[in-house]
Amino acid sequence: MDLNKNVKKRKVIKKRIEVNDLTENSFFNNTVEIIKREVGDGAPAECEFELSENYSSNKSYDYRPSRLYFKIEVDVVLLVLLALALWTRLYNLEEPRYIVFDELHYGRYVSLYTKGVFFFDAHPPLGKELLYLAGRIGGYDGISYQLMLEMTMYQGTSILAAILILFDNSFLAQSRFMLLESIQILFGLCGIYCVLKSTYRRGSATVVWLCVGAIALGCCFSVKYSGLYTYYLALFIVGRQIWQQIGHVESSLRLALSAFWRFFILIAVPLAVYISVFYVHLAMLPKAGPHDSVMTSAFQASLQGGLASITRGQPLHVSHGSQITLRHSHGRTCWLHSHAHVYPVRYTDGRGSSHQQQVTCYSFKDVNNWWIVKRPDQASLAVSNPPDSIHHGDIVQLLHGITSRALNSHDVAAPVSPQSQEVSCYIDYNVSMPSQNLWRVEIVNRDNDDATWDSIRSLVRLIHVDSGSALRFSGRQLPTWGFHQHEVVADKVVTHQDTIWNVEEHRYTKAEDRRERERELVSAEMIPTAATQLSFWAKFMELQYKMVAHAADAPSGHMFASEPTEWPLLARSIAYWLSPHSNAQIHLIGNLVICLTL
Repeated sequence: MDLNKNVKKRKVIKKRIEVNDLTENSFFNNTVEIIKREVGDGAPAECEFELSENYSSNKSYDYRPSRLYFKIEVDVVLLVLLALALWTRLYNLEEPRYIVFDELHYGRYVSLYTKGVFFFDAHPPLGKELLYLAGRIGGYDGISYQLMLEMTMYQGTSILAAILILFDNSFLAQSRFMLLESIQILFGLCGIYCVLKSTYRRGSATVVWLCVGAIALGCCFSVKYSGLYTYYLALFIVGRQIWQQIGHVESSLRLALSAFWRFFILIAVPLAVYISVFYVHLAMLPKAGPHDSVMTSAFQASLQGGLASITRGQPLHVSHGSQITLRHSHGRTCWLHSHAHVYPVRYTDGRGSSHQQQVTCYSFKDVNNWWIVKRPDQASLAVSNPPDSIHHGDIVQLLHGITSRALNSHDVAAPVSPQSQEVSCYIDYNVSMPSQNLWRVEIVNRDNDDATWDSIRSLVRLIHVDSGSALRFSGRQLPTWGFHQHEVVADKVVTHQDTIWNVEEHRYTKAEDRRERERELVSAEMIPTAATQLSFWAKFMELQYKMVAHAADAPSGHMFASEPTEWPLLARSIAYWLSPHSNAQIHLIGNLVICLTL
């Protein structure tokens, strides 16, 4: 078009401009060329501009949009894949009308959520919370198509990947039942998809996509900890993007800031999601339940209906004459325990024992878990008025409540851990083995050296005076003669975490007569009825610790486990359900065609 200064009449110029983000200020530029330079290249959009009268090449022009266009794109392939996913996952979903595989556990968790009753599980709670809200979640695998589009940019490859996932037998089996894997996969794929989108965008779109991806990734490992591998993949993708920018960014400060805010989002947002999930979890479960014993005494006491003998009318300070139960504070839950049975004269390896009364750590509440705290120089076991409180550094004896024998240790090898000393309740056989039953109380979390020994909150070590060893839960089980209870030893490594104990249940001895004391112990109230306060952060940190400890104690193998080498040839499946009335079965198994395609 010939732009001439002498042209006086009004002309309308229609021009197609390749624009990405046309702002209002662009309409006030001098020429169409300036508009194109300001806007830059991008996605095509049609714009019509009206050139004012008396225009010339050195005058400003008034460009005004005469029409407004909305562009809507429909991905037919995505809709077809979505329809197939819904059909394969939801068709005949009500069959079988039985509990299948791990639905037994998750169904019970949903029921406990409904009742507000606390339970413990080794996995984070988001998946179970979603099952509670939705009842059952159908798997949605159409996202895999969008993910492959971002990774390959070839539609054919993306369609193939989506179809392989869509008709994989294992994905189908998992997504049709009330299990956590489908939820985790959905969040993981969404997270990777959004992170990939963020690497191809600029400006605010990058932040939005990355934030959405970070939320999805946080949800992914808030369902099961195996989702952390997906999170690590997202960190790698963003790290690779930053690495590729080295040498292409003019300012090193700009590159550093770009890396900082990206990794800040990928760390802070998923962490906030993870913590929020536990906040909701704990808020939904305020009542005491079947898994209370896994948690510490303070945690149990914070639940509604938790440990009445601890929170209602229980003395705080342990004193001479206190009747207590001593709970192992680290890892496995068990209480210091004894019974009338004795160690065998000789063990299977030929070593001899003291043949004295067994002392163990028992995983259940029992009347034989009760002990009486006694000062060595006092004969009476009744609590004085005012009570004679036990302080850090005091020497005490611990008498077993039912048998009245004193906790003892001596230079005899422990039954299962021969590197440590045996712990027993002393029986006087009139042999040259005098009692060594004095223990020094060390309060680990004391505020000062004169701190009192308190129930629940005081973490203590009991140091054997004669040997300097600490009372320790060894973590090993005794043979049949010890009823497979856990071994307790005296260990020279006094700082070991398994040497820490706390008083859980506590009351004062009132009767001097032994039979009367036994009646008091047998009739002890162990029914939870009242709650104490514990902060969210204290509960949160304890749950993390218990989940890690539980994972370490979990068996390394499983009867249904399989190896990756068995998957391509479908050498082994997992039986999810067998019909009690017919030959109908449900198995988790791969797809040979898909394995060969890959």
